[in-house]
Amino acid sequence: MSSSLGFLVRTMLAVLIAVPIALLTNCSSYDELVEKEVIAAEKWANVEAQLQRRHDLVPQLVAVVKGSAAHERGTLEAVIQARALATSVKLSADDLGDPAKMAAFQKAQDGLSSALSRLLVVQEQYPDLKANQSFRDLQVQLEGTENRLLRAREEYNAAVSAYNAALGRVRGQVVNKATGKAFVPKVFYATTADAQAAPAVSF
Repeated sequence: MSSSLGFLVRTMLAVLIAVPIALLTNCSSYDELVEKEVIAAEKWANVEAQLQRRHDLVPQLVAVVKGSAAHERGTLEAVIQARALATSVKLSADDLGDPAKMAAFQKAQDGLSSALSRLLVVQEQYPDLKANQSFRDLQVQLEGTENRLLRAREEYNAAVSAYNAALGRVRGQVVNKATGKAFVPKVFYATTADAQAAPAVSF
């Protein structure tokens, strides 16, 4: 009888010790997921800041080109339309887990990159435009923005990789089930092969 009682006491003690440890582990895993999700959202905000900077440069570029290369009406209109589309497709932090919304966003941004590349090629045909200091300054700003955008995109994708990996681990899956699937995998910000290179800037 005493051995049965001893076994019962030991079992209860083991359970009393194991339950808080399990709860602490799950709380730690929950905190890790929250932290990584916040970092991914922060990195996405950096991507959006660079995209906004690029969007702000486009009207200035168009105005300078229009002044020196008025015949490039089709190219200018294509850039204006691509910018309008790129600025109209918005993503919230919640949308970062939606592949369809991310694909639409990427397509719009890639369209603007492609249109900008065509616009910058125009300078070769117009000596006045090529020599225009304002145009040269805008090209330098655009190139810097594209480089910062590339870096921001890489940092976002690294944050998404860390978050998705934590979510995919056993502890992450347990926490996600316990919280009613509150965490969803994020989508990487990839670009098409044509849009991976920054618009060419040459003098």
